Amino acid sequence: MDRKEFLRKGVLGIGGIIAVPSLLTSCGPPPGKAWDGTGTCPVSPEETDGPFPSHSPAELVKQNIVGDRVGIPLTVTLTIKKQSNNCEPYPGVVVDIWQCDADGNYSEYGGGGIQQKDYKQEHFLRGRQTTNENGQVSFQSIFPGWYQNRATHIHVEISDSASKSLLITQIAFPKETCDKVYATERYHGPAATTNEQDDIFNDSLAGNMADSLTGDLTSGFVLHKIINVA
Repeated sequence: MDRKEFLRKGVLGIGGIIAVPSLLTSCGPPPGKAWDGTGTCPVSPEETDGPFPSHSPAELVKQNIVGDRVGIPLTVTLTIKKQSNNCEPYPGVVVDIWQCDADGNYSEYGGGGIQQKDYKQEHFLRGRQTTNENGQVSFQSIFPGWYQNRATHIHVEISDSASKSLLITQIAFPKETCDKVYATERYHGPAATTNEQDDIFNDSLAGNMADSLTGDLTSGFVLHKIINVA
């Protein structure tokens, strides 16, 4: 079994809304555009939800997911579109996100194995929202850290109103922005794994990459990503 298949099978507190900063780091096409450059609307890459999926995501309905974590502020704005409906915005679907903290640790897990720090009784950096009429949701978070064998990422799952999962995917971050963030005091140095080396992203990076990431180290960052579901 190769590393990607293995991962597929299992293996800071900031509040308030961040104003959209002015510095643009281009990670792909601008919001509203397809990522493959052909004018079509491909379904976003399907990726693993593990090894740290939320145990009870229905109990995590909230916009601010920071909890007691400390890091550079990050607003995550996602637009969900339905491919079978000419990629029109998809209102009324449920969006779950989860990510690690600045040290690379996840809530709801730990105490052994691949995460020694025990956060099994905590629920930081996990949240759920339902898309509005424009197919959008927004979460207040922090810039994620990294952990061994993975590049910087955020997990996303899209489900319909009947709780049927429509897509599980992940969002990748541009290296140049990560390098700046990880040079700050709160984070633990440059990521050991690049996007190209990451077993999840190496065959689908164009579809995983954030559509735009604006901001700076002082005022924080704003990430935009369009996710297309079948």
